[in-house]
Amino acid sequence: MDFGFSKEQEMLQKEMRHFCKKELTKDYIQWMDENVDFPPDALWQKFADLGFFSATVPKEYGGEGIRMVDAMAMYEEICKASMSVALAIGTTTGFGTRTIAELGNKAQKETYLPLLAQGKLKMCMALTEPGGGTDILGAMATTAEEKEGRWVINGEKVFITAAHVSDFMVTICRTETDVKPSESLSVFLVPSDSPGITITRIPKISCHHCDSVGITFSNVEVPAENLLGHRGSGWYEMLTTLNPERIGCAMMGVGLMAAAYEDAFAYARERHAFGGPIARFQILQHYLADIYIHLENGRNLTYKSAWLCDQGKPYHLEATMAKLVAAEGALFAGRYGAEIMGGYGICSEYPMQRYLRDAYQIQFSPISNEMSKNMLMQFQGLPKSWA
Repeated sequence: MDFGFSKEQEMLQKEMRHFCKKELTKDYIQWMDENVDFPPDALWQKFADLGFFSATVPKEYGGEGIRMVDAMAMYEEICKASMSVALAIGTTTGFGTRTIAELGNKAQKETYLPLLAQGKLKMCMALTEPGGGTDILGAMATTAEEKEGRWVINGEKVFITAAHVSDFMVTICRTETDVKPSESLSVFLVPSDSPGITITRIPKISCHHCDSVGITFSNVEVPAENLLGHRGSGWYEMLTTLNPERIGCAMMGVGLMAAAYEDAFAYARERHAFGGPIARFQILQHYLADIYIHLENGRNLTYKSAWLCDQGKPYHLEATMAKLVAAEGALFAGRYGAEIMGGYGICSEYPMQRYLRDAYQIQFSPISNEMSKNMLMQFQGLPKSWA
């Protein structure tokens, strides 16, 4: 059993750490959080020039074809610098690149993967609906009807990350009737500039420089060839994207914990009160110890999930646990990191308040912590508890 990185993985992480220290400074992150709803194009291009977008694209389509552990080694550094930036680029690599690589036919892969590798396309996934988030099969009301060689989409989506800047939306719709819900969904690649699409901003306290928006589809027409995968198999085919998403989301929590711990630890050593540094107080040491334990547990579960994915072994249980542990740990780190910093913990000039705000977003996205626990027990053989 080896818990270490290979030399190549250490090099990937070191290179990304250097990039983040240079390009994602705390001052720049604060500026983005206060002024933009998505990272600027100049920053996106720097990621492209670094080779981030080509990293996970298969070699035959212009990429490097790196595996999940390699990708997470890089992603951890981005998540530590900014969860918003991690979300912004992760929607394209996770929902765009991975979905097309897994579900796309030869023509779709040849058309889109080289452009994704070059950072020339942005993509998002339009899945969640106003009637329900986790209840995908029960709440799905967006429909796609086949008409004369095209599909016509009607419905609404909500909390869709980066849809307002995307070139294409990986959109899940109900296409079948009189069948089991799990056999009724299909996946489409919808051009974001299609007539009939309306975007509505949703103000939120978290991840300010990566907006999540509402989408209305009103008789949106897409060509028949924009079907991804097989008609009626969308539920099962989506899992090739949604299970890895939990690994990426877990890494966001890991990165956030690492940043909060680093800042709180440094503050406790520098801040003096009652004749000495506050780091000597037992209660603050306990707060820091708990954050550190959450960080280690979250990181280990996340990389184990990534390793299982690379080995072609089942990882749905571990990925669900990783997301749960990292999300709860991130909220703990944000809260008690702010406690350690006192009033400065909620001041805009310090990033701790951003860590706390951002942590709330992963408590229920992409799956709520409560539903994670339900599913873990279902995986263990207990009766389904939410039906």
